[in-house]
Amino acid sequence: MSNMRKQGIMFWIIVLLVAFYIIDGLFIRHQIEWSSIIVPVAVFGIVFLLYKYPPRKYRKAQQPKIKPSARTMAKVAAERKPTRTEKRKTYPFQVIEGNKGKNDDDLTKYH
Repeated sequence: MSNMRKQGIMFWIIVLLVAFYIIDGLFIRHQIEWSSIIVPVAVFGIVFLLYKYPPRKYRKAQQPKIKPSARTMAKVAAERKPTRTEKRKTYPFQVIEGNKGKNDDDLTKYH
C-alpha cells in the first residue's frame, strides 16, 4: 500500500471519528449545545464552498484537454521567447598589421 493511500485512509478515519463524536455529543449524551457548534460548521461550510466553487476572478483558466503537437508548442515557444538584441555592433573594420617590427622593450608594462 502506498504512503499516499495510507494518509488518505488515516484522514478519513479521523474525520469519521470526529463526526461520530459530534453526533454522539449532540444527540445521544446532549453534552454539546447547538449554539456552540453552529458557528464552526457555518465557517467550515463557507470555506468549503469557496474552495469548491471559487469566485470568477480567482478561477484558473481552463486548460485544453487536447495536448498540442510538438510543432504547435515550438511555435508558441518561439512567440514567447523575447528577441535578443546584441550588446555590441559588428563593424566591417579589420586590423591591418604595420610594416614596422614590434619591439617588446618599447611597449609599456602597464596598459
